[in-house]
Amino acid sequence: MNLRLIILTTPDFLPQEATALTAILDKGFRLHLRKPGCNEKELAALIEELPASHRAGIVLHDHFTLQQRYGLAGIHLNKRNPDIPDGYNGSISRSCHSLEEITEYKKQTDYLFLSPIFDSISKQGYRSEFSMEQLRTAARKGIIDTKIIALGGITADNLTTVRTLGFGGAALLGDVWNRYRSPDDTEAFLQHLDKLIQTVS
Repeated sequence: MNLRLIILTTPDFLPQEATALTAILDKGFRLHLRKPGCNEKELAALIEELPASHRAGIVLHDHFTLQQRYGLAGIHLNKRNPDIPDGYNGSISRSCHSLEEITEYKKQTDYLFLSPIFDSISKQGYRSEFSMEQLRTAARKGIIDTKIIALGGITADNLTTVRTLGFGGAALLGDVWNRYRSPDDTEAFLQHLDKLIQTVS
């Protein structure tokens, strides 16, 4: 089974970020736009910089009205935005931080993030409270399955572990964006994206 790979944006805007995001979409990753501090106009401007042909690979964490406006893949629910908008009928994902939440929300969503599986790279001091045995047991019970996406501390080096634990995919943030802080980092950034793809192929 190949893992689905998802990349989340950084909360802050990066120099020439649209170029990096376009490269992510070009390579077939699903992209979660997570900019909790931005307003709707700022997020719309970023979306408009991305190729219209790739919009079906983009998921929003905020400003859900933009999903229909731009024909995006779906929305992601979290503590800031926990409710499905009235009349919405597209793809839905949600953040979870316990196995109990997974059980509660699985039937209501297309997929779920479970985090942090490993100690976070992007959030200092945010440590995993899951043991490997606990996760294996959850997989045997069918709690962790192909609908569950591992998040938190994911790198190319532990993607194989994520697969053997029964997850259907992995979401990356710090491991990817630590390699891109400016356009000068583009070559190394693209090489790392290719490494991630090769690891799960």
